[in-house]
Amino acid sequence: MNEDTGRFFESREALDRKLSEDVTGILAGAIEARGEATLVVSGGSTPHDLFGLLAKAELPWEKITVLPADERWLDPAHEHSNENLIRKRLLINKASAARLVSLKTKHADARAAEGELDQVLAAFGPFDLVLLGMGADGHTASLFPGTNELSRGLDPASGRQCIAITPPAAPWQRMSMTLQRLLNSRRIYLHITGRDKMSVAERARRENRPDVAPIAAVFNQQLVPVTLYWAA
Repeated sequence: MNEDTGRFFESREALDRKLSEDVTGILAGAIEARGEATLVVSGGSTPHDLFGLLAKAELPWEKITVLPADERWLDPAHEHSNENLIRKRLLINKASAARLVSLKTKHADARAAEGELDQVLAAFGPFDLVLLGMGADGHTASLFPGTNELSRGLDPASGRQCIAITPPAAPWQRMSMTLQRLLNSRRIYLHITGRDKMSVAERARRENRPDVAPIAAVFNQQLVPVTLYWAA
């Protein structure tokens, strides 16, 4: 695994504070170096408090583009939409000036939107920071084990930026950035909480079976530095 030292915290509050500081530092450095910054974020409940801290960060947010790593194929105003979460939790206060790139189109079927969104994502160079989460089944973004599309989503030479996914158990179609697109970044932070998820992460890294736990493909690569942030 191409990883700098993992960072472990006594509380989730301490984790969120430090991670917010580190994310802010990465974005500020990118803006200083290149005049703009890109931040990819994940949904779920884990980043809620982190988003609240980032929203107050002293940054030139008008120079920052935020993208979801994946999206449920729902109206962006739906309560379970990642875009809705990002708008309500992150793009408020100071961060309201940031630009958000949607991964949801008006197509009824996510598969019909792959070409359009592939072009949108291909327009970006390396992302400055990808902030990933992980599910209890070892999925990350919407790269779920047991899906017919997983092998294409994990193919490091697919040439695909995104892929429509139909999870076997989770509701709704998803649009997910592919592993190739996620690894086209300067740094990855993996944000997880809970002892159960840490056990899943440790097993995934050790066994290196991305077909079983897709997060293993992020751990066991040599392209991008990965830092794990964890608290019980």
